[in-house]
Amino acid sequence: MIHSLFIINEAGDAFMEKHWKTVVNKSICDYFYEAQKKCINPEDIPPVIATPHHYLINIYRNNLYFVAVLTNEVAPLFVIEFLHRIMDLFEDYFGECTEKSVKDNYVIVYELLDEMLDSGLPLATETNILKELIKPPNLLRKVTNFVTGDSTNATLPSKQLSNIPWRPLDVHYRKNEAFFDLIEEIDAIIDQHGVTVMAEIQGYVQKNFITW
Repeated sequence: MIHSLFIINEAGDAFMEKHWKTVVNKSICDYFYEAQKKCINPEDIPPVIATPHHYLINIYRNNLYFVAVLTNEVAPLFVIEFLHRIMDLFEDYFGECTEKSVKDNYVIVYELLDEMLDSGLPLATETNILKELIKPPNLLRKVTNFVTGDSTNATLPSKQLSNIPWRPLDVHYRKNEAFFDLIEEIDAIIDQHGVTVMAEIQGYVQKNFITW
């Protein structure tokens, strides 16, 4: 799906690029720059830009442009949602998604993108799973990564394929109880012979409280 990804700052510098298949020349961004020049506000740039051989789908957030390069037609909203998910993940890892945080964590950024997409197709996007595969940065890890160039775990997490990957691993509570109220309202009209003329039932489930 996504062939390449370029991260561009407001000055028009594509300071990071990632390719999942063959390398796409950075000159492909010229089409994006042309569209950018025609717009007064960054938000006015068309989210989808068609070129003779590629499609560029972009988002703007935190003074950064994330520009995905595609060779085939794909639902734009799907790609836009995924680009926002990438930025959300960077914020989870680095505290913010800015040019500085991306540059300061190049190694982890590339490793995250490798794990999130397989041949350009979304694979793993849940923060809890990715944090088991790639540990968030800290001072010691930054020094180690600088020396070894590696921040990934040697083994896969035991619960990587959990049915609820969004839930943190190994969470234990004394109780796991949830209480709900099932509320139903019945409106009915009955004639003098006891025959139902009209009846309407409405109901809803209301959470009461949760204990742990």
